[in-house]
Amino acid sequence: MEKQKNEWFEWVKAILIAVALAGGIRYFIFAPIIVEGESMMPTLHNQDRMIVNKVAYKIGEPKRFDIIVFRAEEGKDYIKRVIGLPGDQIEYKNDTLYVNGKPYKEPYLDEEKKRLFDGPLTESFTLEELWGEKTVPEGHLFVLGDNRRYSKDSRHIGFIPMEKVVGKTSVVYWPLSDARIVE
Repeated sequence: MEKQKNEWFEWVKAILIAVALAGGIRYFIFAPIIVEGESMMPTLHNQDRMIVNKVAYKIGEPKRFDIIVFRAEEGKDYIKRVIGLPGDQIEYKNDTLYVNGKPYKEPYLDEEKKRLFDGPLTESFTLEELWGEKTVPEGHLFVLGDNRRYSKDSRHIGFIPMEKVVGKTSVVYWPLSDARIVE
């Protein structure tokens, strides 16, 4: 009887440890997220399921063109691409991104730009025209969705404070037929 009681206790202990580890990993390190909407098309699709790396920016800094998840004012999580880092001067002119006066290629937009016949994918703007700032403020990011015509992003909601960033994402795990690493 004593042996059976010990075995039962060991199973309960193992299950509790496994649940605690899984919860800790999900809360502090990785979390699943579902893409809602089409603001990141063609890179990400509505209902794609992704993994968010929550520690990416605890140990490092965001990089230009990272895809991040952040908490928006409405209490929702948004998925967008980092375009401007603190101190960057951002401008779009003739559907070309300029960072600190230097043009940047955005190969993830090339196919979509080829399909258009009625104007640019990204309308021309400067940060000063949008928000009265010449550069991205310290501790903030400027983000855009890849589906530029239909994305609610920093052009509409402003600069994103770093403390609102949940993490970086680049792994689509569902649907299985579309599983991939995105850039």
